Amino acid sequence: MKAWLLKDFGLENLQLAEVEAPTPGPEEFLVKVGAVSLNFRDKAIVEGFYEPHLVPKPLPVSDAAGNVVAVGEGVTRFSTGDRVNSHLYSRWIDGESAADELAWCLGMPLPGGLAEYMIIHENTAVRATALMSDEQASTLPIAALTAWY
Repeated sequence: MKAWLLKDFGLENLQLAEVEAPTPGPEEFLVKVGAVSLNFRDKAIVEGFYEPHLVPKPLPVSDAAGNVVAVGEGVTRFSTGDRVNSHLYSRWIDGESAADELAWCLGMPLPGGLAEYMIIHENTAVRATALMSDEQASTLPIAALTAWY
């Protein structure tokens, strides 16, 4: 699959490459990415001023929309063919966030959606509305979380 890999901090280090498509593990599914949206957090990650003490991870961008193409063992909330949105925080479902929540964010440090396919844990996704295109739906995750917060 094609993917944009961040080799080091700085836009000049974002490179298009051919990599092996990921395989979903337990409670994960594989999404064919239809669209991603870029937000300030993504820019900050690429430029190295968001959590600069971390080593850059290869697949940035947290906000995506697409279709489920494969499911791992134990997935119950989604099926092949479902249209979904990613969600930045992969383990924060309700209440106060855990102290280690930043360790479970898509796009950094977990692989993000700047690729043809991405892995999403079933608790990290929400159904994408049929009223929006993938491009429109991909703009919702961080914006919606910010509005909710």
